[in-house]
Amino acid sequence: MARRVDETTGGERYHAPDSRSAAPTAVTPLVYDGVLRSRLEALRELVGLSRTRLDSRTLAGAGRVLDEASARRRLSGQHTVVAIAGATGSGKSQLFNALAGVTISETGVRRPTTAAPIACSWSDGAASLIERLGIPPRLRRRPLPTGDAESQLRGLVLIDLPDHDSAAVQHREHVDRILGLVDAVIWVVDPEKYADAVLHERYLRPMAAHAEVMFVVLNQIDRLPGEAAEQVLDDLRRLLDEDGIALGEYGEPGTTVLALSALTGDGVGELREALGQFVAERGAPGRRISADVDIAAARLWPVYATQRRTGLSEQAREEFADRLADAVGATAAGEAAERAWLRNANRACGTPWLRLWRWYQDRGEATTGRLPSRTQADEEATARQRVEQAVRTVADRASAGLPAPWAQAVREAAVRGSQGLPEALDELSVRAGVPAGRPPRPGWWPVAVLSQASMTILQFLGGLWLLGQIVGVMAPNLGVPVLLMVIGIVGGPLIEWSCRMAARGPARRYGLEAERRLREAAAGCGRARVLDPVAAELLRYREVREQYGRVVGA
Repeated sequence: MARRVDETTGGERYHAPDSRSAAPTAVTPLVYDGVLRSRLEALRELVGLSRTRLDSRTLAGAGRVLDEASARRRLSGQHTVVAIAGATGSGKSQLFNALAGVTISETGVRRPTTAAPIACSWSDGAASLIERLGIPPRLRRRPLPTGDAESQLRGLVLIDLPDHDSAAVQHREHVDRILGLVDAVIWVVDPEKYADAVLHERYLRPMAAHAEVMFVVLNQIDRLPGEAAEQVLDDLRRLLDEDGIALGEYGEPGTTVLALSALTGDGVGELREALGQFVAERGAPGRRISADVDIAAARLWPVYATQRRTGLSEQAREEFADRLADAVGATAAGEAAERAWLRNANRACGTPWLRLWRWYQDRGEATTGRLPSRTQADEEATARQRVEQAVRTVADRASAGLPAPWAQAVREAAVRGSQGLPEALDELSVRAGVPAGRPPRPGWWPVAVLSQASMTILQFLGGLWLLGQIVGVMAPNLGVPVLLMVIGIVGGPLIEWSCRMAARGPARRYGLEAERRLREAAAGCGRARVLDPVAAELLRYREVREQYGRVVGA
């Protein structure tokens, strides 16, 4: 049950509703337009994708915007909450009473006069909005019905704030907290403090993005003689422009700047009319949230935006694979495979005497041809250094141009993937290197071996024939046995030389195939351990960059 309170000051009356006994009123929740909903969804996705990459302080502002947008959406969309803010002595409480048409907020020469925020609602259904501001029922007011005046401001919830420059810390805390929750603000300035640095640097400049939901009112113009009011108003507009606040002139969206006198009522009707039209549009809550999103996006710009093309180029990937191939000795392995093929060809197609000599040499070098263990350890250390250098290089190239948090995430992914990479490369170099056993033999080897055996047989026949002539078993005839021996002696090296020439091509192909297998194995290992995690981080960055583009409306 509402109770009527008579105010003796000014002889006016107003309603002070008792919220505990008032009947609940159906409230229509606020509905954001499609663009704002899309931006809020993108911001929510952006925060979700970034939680593991960015610290909580960086995302705190965006999180607060999402929470406030969600909380405001659940409340009345038929009401617009407007706060009246100003410095000590600016006359904001006097303007509050002038707009309400009754004396609601206390005015006087004692400073500060307004110790706690006071709410005045022109229609029912605003209780939840006022509760969100933390204003108790004893400080909630309703003006008496006044016909056209009430219908003109229907849907308005007006909040009289304490002085933003009050000596009491609690008063300033009230101002800062409520300014972050209301839909719009009327800044009241006076001819003495309209250029105050605290007002411009602490409030107006940081709130430049909220220009469309701000009114700046120059009060107490009755104290200015002649054209002084216009001069002060022009200077105020200049200061607002320097603050980056767009002015709503010539029909453009922006801050409404007015001059009035709350004491004499001059200009109050113009403000009431502008405020009524502003409330009737019911767009202030959405514009306020949209401006909050703009501010959050601007603060997140350094951690998402970049002016450079980012990612891993194909050249960087190929160079990384080449470095890993060098680390496992792919080129040396291919050359070793080629030499092994040639060596087997020489053994198979060489003369018996040459093969016997090579066997003797191999037997003599068996105990003296080993490399010292220190050399092997040095080679392993060098290979490890090459792998580490390859990982650092590819990480630096992949993170080049990225914002610092994402560049750090890319480098960390590369380092995590490189753990155990040298050992893995050692294992695959054994598996994918030169195959065990002898290289495969081509089809012409048996013909070469048979030809070489024929040359050896001719040498033996010629030698036995000569021996038989010497001992007198056979008739003297030097021509034929000597010819047989010459054919065998000359033909054997000739066949060996021919086979060596023919073996160069297959041996080269065999070595290249061995090198290719090892290179592909090293590249696959590096791709799975390093490049894929790095690519995943880059993909995540591209996703958040796309979401950030939706947030800023790009």
